[in-house]
Amino acid sequence: MTLIPHPSSLVFRALPPLALYIHIPWCARKCPYCDFNSHEARGAVPEARYVAALVADLERALPDVWGRRVHSVFFGGGTPSLFSAQSIDAILAAARARLVLAPDAEITLEANPGTVEAEKFREFCAAGVNRLSLGIQSFDPRHLKSLGRIHDGREARRAIEIAMSHFNNVNLDLMYGLPGQAMGEALTDIEQALAFAPAHLSCYHLTIEPNTYFHRFPPQVPDDDAAAAMQGSIEARLADAGYDHYETSAFARGARCMHNLNYWTFGDYLGIGAGAHGKLSFPGRIERQLRIKHPDRYMAGAEAGEPVQERHDVRPEEVPFEFMMNALRLNAGFPAALFEERAGLPLATVLRELEGAVRRGLIERDHARIAPTLRGRRFLNDLLQMFLPEKEAV
Repeated sequence: MTLIPHPSSLVFRALPPLALYIHIPWCARKCPYCDFNSHEARGAVPEARYVAALVADLERALPDVWGRRVHSVFFGGGTPSLFSAQSIDAILAAARARLVLAPDAEITLEANPGTVEAEKFREFCAAGVNRLSLGIQSFDPRHLKSLGRIHDGREARRAIEIAMSHFNNVNLDLMYGLPGQAMGEALTDIEQALAFAPAHLSCYHLTIEPNTYFHRFPPQVPDDDAAAAMQGSIEARLADAGYDHYETSAFARGARCMHNLNYWTFGDYLGIGAGAHGKLSFPGRIERQLRIKHPDRYMAGAEAGEPVQERHDVRPEEVPFEFMMNALRLNAGFPAALFEERAGLPLATVLRELEGAVRRGLIERDHARIAPTLRGRRFLNDLLQMFLPEKEAV
C-alpha cells in the first residue's frame, strides 16, 4: 500500500469557527477528584484585579483573532459563580467591545449550587449569560460528602429550581461510579435530575486523575464491570426520557452545548485566564497556547503584557490524532469533509488508519460520514491510539 506523506503545512479554505473560553481559577473548596487549574479561595479573592487582567489578556490577544466572529463564550473554573454578576457583566462588556460576538452567541457560566450563589442567578442572566451549568454531581448526602462538595441535596434541588426560573438552557453535571455507590443510587440521582426536565445533562464516570487527593489516597470505587453497568443503565434511562446521547458524556433534549460541540468538531478557541488553553488556526498552521497557571503570576504577567506561558505549532503529523481525539467523541461521528476542512489535510492521510479501524469494528464509514461504532465508543482509547504518529504509538 502506498502511504500518503504528511505535508509540511496545513491548508485551510476558511478558518474554523471561533469560541472564547474564560477561566476563573478560584473555588470555595478544592474537590478531591479535581485536576483542573483551580485554587481554594483563602480569604478575599482579588476579583477586580483579576477582571482587569482578563481584559488586558484579551486586548493582547486581539491580533490573533482580529475580525473573526465569536460564536460562544464559556466561563469555566474553578467556580466562576464565586464572582459577582457585576464582574461577569464587565468581562462580557469588554469582550463585546473588542470582539465580533455573534448576536445569538451561547454564553455559559459554570456554577455551584450553594445558596448564596443561587441568589446571583437572576443577575447573571441580566448580565448576558444565557446558559447555566450546575455542578450537582449527586443528590445523595453521603456521596456529596465523599466528593468534598459543600452543598447538600436540598441546596442542589433549590438551586436547580432558581436556575430554571431564570434560564431556559440549564445543564446539570452528574457523576457515577462514586465511592461506595450502588446501581440503584446512581439511577436515583438520574431520576431526581429528570424530575426537573433540564435541557442538558452531563453524566461523567468518576476517574482518578494524577495530582489529585484521590490519586494519593484512592477511595474504594465500583469496579470496571459495575461502572460499565451503571453507564449502560444511565444511557438507557436517558434515552427513554427523550434525551439525545450525542457525545460520550453529554445528553440533550433540544439544546446541545454549542461551545463544547465546537471543541469536538475541532473548532478554534481563544482561552484567557490563569492556565487557560487555546487552539487557534492560521494560514498553514495550528497554534496551541497556554496561559500562566498560577493566578498571582498570571495577573502580573497580564499586567506586564505577557500572559501567555507557552505557545507552539501543532506538527502536521500530530493533527490527525488531535482531530480524532475530539471528533470521535461524537456518537454520530462527523462528516467526512470536516476532516479536511478543520485539520487542513486531505482525508487520504488517514486512510490506512480508518481502514484498520473499520476492520477492527471500531469505526463505520461511507463516502459522507465517519462514526465510532458502539464497540469504538466503549474502547475509545484503543481507537484513538490508531491515529497517533507512529513513533508515539503504543
